Amino acid sequence: MPDVSFTPLLVTLLLLAVVFDFINGFHDTANAVATVISTRVLSPTVAIAMAATLNFVGAITGTEVAKTIGSGIVKGDVPLVAVSAALLGAILWNLLTWYFGIPSSSSHALIGSLMGAGIGALGVGSVQWLVLFNKVLVPLVASPVAGFFIALLLMKGLYAIFANMSPHRVGSWFRHAQIVSAAFMAFSHGGNDAQKTMGIITLGLVSANVLPTFAVPTWVIILSALTMAAGTAAGGRRIIHTMGTRLAHLEPIHGFAAETSAAAVIETASRLGFPLSTTHVISSTILGVGAARRMNAVRWDVVRNMVRAWILTIPVTAILGFIAFMLLNPFLK
Repeated sequence: MPDVSFTPLLVTLLLLAVVFDFINGFHDTANAVATVISTRVLSPTVAIAMAATLNFVGAITGTEVAKTIGSGIVKGDVPLVAVSAALLGAILWNLLTWYFGIPSSSSHALIGSLMGAGIGALGVGSVQWLVLFNKVLVPLVASPVAGFFIALLLMKGLYAIFANMSPHRVGSWFRHAQIVSAAFMAFSHGGNDAQKTMGIITLGLVSANVLPTFAVPTWVIILSALTMAAGTAAGGRRIIHTMGTRLAHLEPIHGFAAETSAAAVIETASRLGFPLSTTHVISSTILGVGAARRMNAVRWDVVRNMVRAWILTIPVTAILGFIAFMLLNPFLK
């Protein structure tokens, strides 16, 4: 590592990254535990503690998503102030959507804000549009669709397999099975979401010439994993309520199908380096299991509000990141 001191701006960036990671965990707790809480398999306290632990474990299993965030969205020498502005824009959006209980994507908030700040600093040509399309926009559309249909098919398969078994016995069996599926969901969530913070911190270290090339240091992995776990432990009960009770009525068998389907999609994306929205995926799988019973079992009015937030996240946060850079740059450049 070059002999470069941690300047006040770099320390500020690290603090902002920790805040973003904590809020990300806080904001996205619902991704892992909403269904297991709504089905009354685990209490909120136990479910959130389990999610926090497995978020940490999942977060230390790879860095492919971190590479996409840190080196695949904006090219060129991204100034530290632009990276800080990107974090500010993403934090603001996360807090707004948390306050109103909207399950938006922390991942796409960071990506959009990084795009906006990068454009402000280096111009439109700095955005790697092909990577953005292949690794962000395509998964943005494909992952919820895949999650919906995988959950729908899995749920229909479970209905066929257990059709002749008593509801009490089915419920009892899946109360145990859902603990495993919720654990898998928490693990996969940590493996995808914590890497975004790893990527943005490493980008900042490269920008500050602390690192010569983009390679995620071990201490950044541990810091991001611990912060994500701490945020998850703090909980996000507003969004848990929206996802766990307002999208569709769930029993343990439905929670198992939703969590298993979502975790499979997210884990696959993590290994391919796709910075997926875990919120989008678990929401779509909850819809899929609800639709497997009957289409009117799904609260489509809530779905419409969520889709609006999904569509708006990247363009709105791009504007926020751009504005944050323009406001900060005269003072911190």
